[in-house]
Amino acid sequence: MKTAILTVAKKAATKEVQTTALTGLEETESQKYALIPDTVGFVYHNSFSSPSTEDKLFGENANQVEVPAWTHFPEVPEDIPTVHAKRMTLSGADEIKLFLSYNYARYRLAKLIKAQQRRKALARARQMIMWHDRVLAARGAIARANMALVLAMAKRTRIPNVEFTELISEGNMALLRSVEKFDVARGFKFSTYACRAILKSFNRLATKTGRYRQHFPTEFDPELEQSDHDVRQHEIQREDSIEALREILTHNRAHLTDVEKTIVLERFSLATGGKGRTLAEVGKIVGLTNERVRQIQNGALTKIRIALDDGYLVA
Repeated sequence: MKTAILTVAKKAATKEVQTTALTGLEETESQKYALIPDTVGFVYHNSFSSPSTEDKLFGENANQVEVPAWTHFPEVPEDIPTVHAKRMTLSGADEIKLFLSYNYARYRLAKLIKAQQRRKALARARQMIMWHDRVLAARGAIARANMALVLAMAKRTRIPNVEFTELISEGNMALLRSVEKFDVARGFKFSTYACRAILKSFNRLATKTGRYRQHFPTEFDPELEQSDHDVRQHEIQREDSIEALREILTHNRAHLTDVEKTIVLERFSLATGGKGRTLAEVGKIVGLTNERVRQIQNGALTKIRIALDDGYLVA
């Protein structure tokens, strides 16, 4: 336990040293410096030990690989230039160049981070920012150049209860993981490596979704999740009120006349239950007009309300 606590404390201290803004950095530089992680992994290549590698990959005369912006639903005009159209797919040389640039930038950044953790320096911090920018730029270019792989694999995959957009999201994460782990020195095309990784991620998603459905076989229904406490309380109060009303009528605590009592019982079906009678139907029973029945009914209800207010309603 003590060793674990010391390890956590050491990592926290290292992070604090690295992300603390150095005196002399501009605001934008400080923000970029704070985003640099504690450790950076890379795939080593034999050319990294050569002093000329940086100039070959990032020098003024280095061949820069331009990758266009990606959209899942591109609107490509028919008269697009042939040269630009070919740029939509990376050549083998361009792919090697991008991966070497990406991993060499990570290699240089990792060395700078270790040195900066031993002793902070303003000049080294600016170098870290520069190499970190190069890492992000190279990774972004590789990802944009291969996003079509995710779309192609997603169209070939059908997983029950999984939306297409969720497949795309899962595939994008698998693509980024593949970019981090791909070794260009082995001579394979990145598309072969990435497609396998994307399909594996889809298989894991299918397994995860199936396992989830076993535990939770029903869909979430907001109406079923609502509490029925208020409805039940209303029913309880209604039943109590009806019971109190029956007692008032049984013992005539509201001092109703026989006609008033008959009208209330028939209008609201308190004697037999079911549906109450209309004014016309009650009028035929007591031999009065509809209007007169309504007037007597309202008077009787007023008497009952007074009786209820006197304490006969069970809350």
